[in-house]
Amino acid sequence: MKLAKRLQSLILGASLLAAGLPAWAVVDSPGGPAVLQMNFQPPVTKIAEQIYDLHILMLIICLVIFVAVFGVMFYSIIKHRKSVGHKASTFHESTAVEIAWTVVPFLIVIGMALPATKTVVAMKDTSNADLTIKVTGMQWKWGYDYLKGEGEGISFLSNLATPREQVTDPSLKKNDNYLIEVDNPVVVPVNKKVRIVTTANDVIHSWTIPAFGVKQDAIPGFVRDTWFRAEKIGTYRGQCVELCGKDHAFMPIVVNVVSEDDYKQWVDGKKKEMAAKADDPNKTWTVDELKQRGEKVYAANCVTCHQANGKGVPGAFPALDGSPVVNGPKDGQIHLVLNGKNAMPPWKGVLNDTEIAAVITYTRNSWSNKAQENIVQPAEVLAARK
Repeated sequence: MKLAKRLQSLILGASLLAAGLPAWAVVDSPGGPAVLQMNFQPPVTKIAEQIYDLHILMLIICLVIFVAVFGVMFYSIIKHRKSVGHKASTFHESTAVEIAWTVVPFLIVIGMALPATKTVVAMKDTSNADLTIKVTGMQWKWGYDYLKGEGEGISFLSNLATPREQVTDPSLKKNDNYLIEVDNPVVVPVNKKVRIVTTANDVIHSWTIPAFGVKQDAIPGFVRDTWFRAEKIGTYRGQCVELCGKDHAFMPIVVNVVSEDDYKQWVDGKKKEMAAKADDPNKTWTVDELKQRGEKVYAANCVTCHQANGKGVPGAFPALDGSPVVNGPKDGQIHLVLNGKNAMPPWKGVLNDTEIAAVITYTRNSWSNKAQENIVQPAEVLAARK
């Protein structure tokens, strides 16, 4: 195995050098994919263990069928060939053979279906959960809302944490968790049943953690659910596995499984953090204050589609630099950001009034934009929600 890994590293390095790219060392990602991984990730839930066992069982059954069928076929070809004096039989039907090749495959299918059905039924049993988390897929990030259990009321967005420079510049060294790291991971307690409720606010996404044996589509207008009970403390990684747009590869999932005491500390800290960030919509801000706050909101939520220079993506996402909406009456832009339009999702359930006012003010005062109504206060956004 060590020799195989070394060989693969040499081949990978030679390929990168031939392409004119730097040959960075490839290492295992903790909780994610491993170098030369030939099978599933190590399971940390009972469901994942059952899936792994089913996978091995099906491979064994297929291997036995392969050996049996091809063994009989090659034995017959070699032992009954014409060159050693055998003559072809002239029979046309055999009731025994007909029964055998009907009954035997039927029994094999039943033998495969019974354990698979048991696992599928268990995967759908989301009752008696200790914790319920709503997962909302959006282009291209995840939103998490803790709906039930300890931590109820916690809500946050989870974005790709890999610096954009590493994505666009192949000469830069990549992180060990390149493209599978986030700024806000999901945190859950070990040995607790966690129900995941999925939906989406734009297109179909899919929330997947291989080590949990969890893959659940997130569909706009529908609510789907699944569950897991992680039995080992650690960090586990997944990705959106439904093709959802141009940045499909950039919306990873990270779940931190911690002890009950650590989870309680995280809940307390997260709630204090949320309380500190809570904004009074009646506060009056200056233009500079809103621009500074809006630049951060834009970088976290808007830059992927509209780009850092505000030029957008031709044919896909409109430019904000010079946009008649951005430079026009502010009520129109407030309505657009709150409710969305076409490929743009509604932000009223994701950003608060101050964040929306800040990002609108930032766009109306950035690049070449010189909007006459150059400032939006949180109270105006609050009024537009009603």
